[in-house]
Amino acid sequence: MKTASWLNPVLRLLQVATWLVLLLYPLAVWVGLTRWGTTILAPLLAAVFTLRLLMLRGKLRQQMWLGKALAGVGILLALTSWGLKQTHWLLYYPVLVNILLLLLFVYSLFAPPTVVERLARITEPQLDAAGVAYTQRVTQVWCGFFIVNGAIALATCLSGDIALWTLYNGGISYLLMGALMGIEWIVRKRIRRT
Repeated sequence: MKTASWLNPVLRLLQVATWLVLLLYPLAVWVGLTRWGTTILAPLLAAVFTLRLLMLRGKLRQQMWLGKALAGVGILLALTSWGLKQTHWLLYYPVLVNILLLLLFVYSLFAPPTVVERLARITEPQLDAAGVAYTQRVTQVWCGFFIVNGAIALATCLSGDIALWTLYNGGISYLLMGALMGIEWIVRKRIRRT
């Protein structure tokens, strides 16, 4: 019993650490490649993705599927990069993240409720028909975002410029995502007023 209570904070710390490394993946790759190369970086990333896979907890089936898929893709890319001793495999992770998110959002359009509707129902369980229609439109907008963002991420991979790749995938894409969330929040508030 004492071991379990001692282990819980350690597990939480590991969860936060792996989440942060994955959130800052482009920066971690840039630092790792410029300082150590794939010989050290790729196994470290494979270990982080494996820890993430083993520690996944979620209440939603879609959330678990996405988490497992993202961790599996990360492990595959890291091991491929390490085994082939080629750095470029590590750069494709943001592209695959966008593809997986696109698949999840598109799937939810054809097998409702949509991802956005599920999130909306957390704060508004009695969502009316107009609200459901709105969440479908927002889901479609996010699908468009993932297509464009994924295409730009792919272009940065193919450019061969690690600084450009890091700038876009570790900064600009997050700003664009935040801007889209902010715009949607403003639009939602205006719609509610009318």
